[in-house]
Amino acid sequence: MGPSRSADTVPLRWQPRSLSGRMALWGVAIVLGYVLVALLTPLLIQLGWLADPNAGLESPIYAAPSLQHWCGTDRLGRDVCVRTLAGSGVALQVVLIALVLALLIGVPLGMVSGYLGGAIDRTLVLLMDTLYTLPVLLLSVVLAFLLGRGLPNAAAALCVVYVPQYFRVVRNQTAQVKAELFVEAARSLGAGPLWILRRYLLRNVITSVPVLLTLNAADAVLVLGGLGFLGLGLPETIPEWGGDLQQALTAVPTGIWWTALYPGLAMFLLVLGLSFLGEGLETWLSAQPERSA
Repeated sequence: MGPSRSADTVPLRWQPRSLSGRMALWGVAIVLGYVLVALLTPLLIQLGWLADPNAGLESPIYAAPSLQHWCGTDRLGRDVCVRTLAGSGVALQVVLIALVLALLIGVPLGMVSGYLGGAIDRTLVLLMDTLYTLPVLLLSVVLAFLLGRGLPNAAAALCVVYVPQYFRVVRNQTAQVKAELFVEAARSLGAGPLWILRRYLLRNVITSVPVLLTLNAADAVLVLGGLGFLGLGLPETIPEWGGDLQQALTAVPTGIWWTALYPGLAMFLLVLGLSFLGEGLETWLSAQPERSA
């Protein structure tokens, strides 16, 4: 028998059968399912296998779920099932655009601020802290009201909301990593700021971004739904869960439950899947050995 290793020398590994591992697998399955639905729904609509999500008044209004309309119809006779499926693509598209833009803005600003310090750092920190202290939904409502309804405007409003979060995380980590010996050695050898930021700092501060991105995506789905529910999100011609819930507000008390159940359930499952995925990513990344240079 070979020499046994002590417990403190055994590297940490992510266990798929652990609670966090099962959550991550469920999260991946749910999110991939939504992506598949988002990709296939427009194709099926174009082929005529699914009804147009905006085609109303050809079917009975507020028809209960049946074989013809699996999830019933809404106040305009539109198929609730098709609108719920089409809303998956709209939600993923808006959230993806918003968070990618927030990532591309917040991460470089955070790295520059944390590395350079001084007046630039103080100015950016003041600006980002001001935005960060405002409630997410309130800030998004104000921005959506100023920008107007529409897909690009909704994505822009969400982008501004989440930029401070990436900035704060990356800025704090950059300020810590820049004091490491390998960064000091690179600086003493004549490496410029851009080289140090790209070669040494980026890969050390970027590890927490996937977790933040996933958890922000779950939050952004709810915020987008909130904007739609308040009538500040997307036009009614675009199938969106929050807008459909707002339209169902007066119908549910009269017993027409299906107009709110399916959009609400779709939103809940997507948020649940993204949250599970974020928790699993956080556990997996925390189990990885740290890299210095």
